Amino acid sequence: MFKDLKALGKESLIYGLSTVGARLLNFILLPFYTHYLVPAEYGIVAAVFSYIAFLNIVYHYGMDQAYMRHYADREKAFPSAFACLAATSLLLTLLLCSAAPFWAGVSGIGAGNARLVWYAAAILLLDTVTIIPFADLRMRHKALRFAGVRTASIVINVALNVIFLRYMGLGLESVFLANVISSAAAALLLIPEFRTLSLKADLPVLRDLLAFALPLLPAGLGAMAVQVLDRPIMLYLSDTASVGVYQANYRLGIFMMLVVSMFDQAWRPFFIERSYRPDAAPVFARVLTYFVFGGLWLWLGLSFFIGDLARLRVAGVNLIHPDYWSGLGIVPLVLAAYLLNGVYVNFLAPVIIAKKTGVILSVTLAGAAVSIAGNFALIPPFGMFGAAWAVFLSYLAMATMVYFRGRAFYPVPYEFGRLGKGLAAAALCALPGLLFAPEGLAGILFRLAAFAAFPPIVWFSGLLLPEEKEAALRRLAALPWLGPKTAPR
Repeated sequence: MFKDLKALGKESLIYGLSTVGARLLNFILLPFYTHYLVPAEYGIVAAVFSYIAFLNIVYHYGMDQAYMRHYADREKAFPSAFACLAATSLLLTLLLCSAAPFWAGVSGIGAGNARLVWYAAAILLLDTVTIIPFADLRMRHKALRFAGVRTASIVINVALNVIFLRYMGLGLESVFLANVISSAAAALLLIPEFRTLSLKADLPVLRDLLAFALPLLPAGLGAMAVQVLDRPIMLYLSDTASVGVYQANYRLGIFMMLVVSMFDQAWRPFFIERSYRPDAAPVFARVLTYFVFGGLWLWLGLSFFIGDLARLRVAGVNLIHPDYWSGLGIVPLVLAAYLLNGVYVNFLAPVIIAKKTGVILSVTLAGAAVSIAGNFALIPPFGMFGAAWAVFLSYLAMATMVYFRGRAFYPVPYEFGRLGKGLAAAALCALPGLLFAPEGLAGILFRLAAFAAFPPIVWFSGLLLPEEKEAALRRLAALPWLGPKTAPR
């Protein structure tokens, strides 16, 4: 078991280097945006990228997941999946560009921003070109190649944002232009992935791919609705400045999102490949336990100190502009919602192994319904806090539903007793740290003590099994600065 978990951790780390970079783009640029874009402008950026994220699901329609599931027939599946995506992406891009003023108007960003629709269409097309090559790299365990291409694209994007906004003063549109160029660079870097494969589509294989993929489309739309529709709804119910403040503080939850994304990149190939082993179910259960324990500790640290990070002054300038501080209170809730999303990702394993993609459809549509209803019900009285609660409730509903549906197909002995005790331990640390900490340096030390208390509570309260403690001690002893010292000759 520990060998399998080590393999999952290793690939999660490597994929995480690229995923961290991709997601950190939002955080690295967040302080920059808050100083060079007013909240109303940043609200437009947030709304457009929310639409891009939603339309990405339409452009991809689950074909990357279908390719991974049919990877055993790679020689035929790769060209078939790529050709199908290329044809549909060109059609969708033409549809967007031919009526750009109309789409800009109905989206709430204003018909005068029609050029942003062109940029969005270009980003969507270029990202779709890379989706199958990236999935192929994941299935071939080419994690370093995957990370290298993603990292190169990220570096280009960050550099161009800085050049365009700070040094050239190009304004709002330059954010999208930088994304177009970086997406094109990723597509060019992936050209070698096509050299050894035929580009001729195989119709029987394509039918199998579509049969697996298309049921994932509504599910993907539902899942993305939970993630991004709060911003367009808030744009409809309030104004672009409110959306900008909400987006800036929502992005401060980036670190929990990174952990979930890193895990998800390696988790799906991990459980697909091991699903036929007799010991697979206990391994999957243990993965959830470790994920939740680690996630709870991360939640404590981020919830305690993210406000201090936002107010940190570097060279006389706050990391996040004070105009955006009014939304800092939503960050612990956003972090908790992302952690629940990670639990949902864990619970997906039995459903995907059983190929019951219809379950994913029903669960994500239910989550989307909770999200939409929650946003419309909670934003008017509670503003951005209502939107954050809607996201939390959506992920809670999805995780609960997919667990109960999945256990009928592939029972996994999840360790709910340990998980409940871990949650209680986190609450024991969180309540004094969040509710009773004083101001200033004393408050930082108080919260630091509450954060540091969680691992000892887990260790000494019986939450860890004896073999887990032994494994942990062996790994600590193997560290060069803690291991036994060799006597000098």
